[in-house]
Amino acid sequence: MTVEYVGLDGQALPLESASVDHVLTTWTMCTIPDVEGALSEIHRVLRPGGELHFAEHGRSPEPNVARWQDRLTPLQRRLFGGCHLNRSIDALITRGGFDVLRMATYQMRGPKPMGYTFEGLAAKP
Repeated sequence: MTVEYVGLDGQALPLESASVDHVLTTWTMCTIPDVEGALSEIHRVLRPGGELHFAEHGRSPEPNVARWQDRLTPLQRRLFGGCHLNRSIDALITRGGFDVLRMATYQMRGPKPMGYTFEGLAAKP
């Protein structure tokens, strides 16, 4: 298997449509300014049946933690390169046109607002 790094801007991938079998994203969906645009680009370059592998932190299902994520996100964005603590990764992937094949969610050690994690696999239909 060949792995190719294709650049820094997930919102504009320099690849032909339907030319990629797999895309890997790890702890990046929180900081991409136009995450919907990046997911659209991923969808565009994946072949039908191609897979999106992801490990991302995002919005907690615990209402109290989610409120803290909303409060802390403006500061987090300024201090940590645009990172949003409160993005609903599962919803973003689904709205991006992917079928979630498997997904695990868990709380990493440390402050709860920073560590709710989504890890899984989605496919382009």
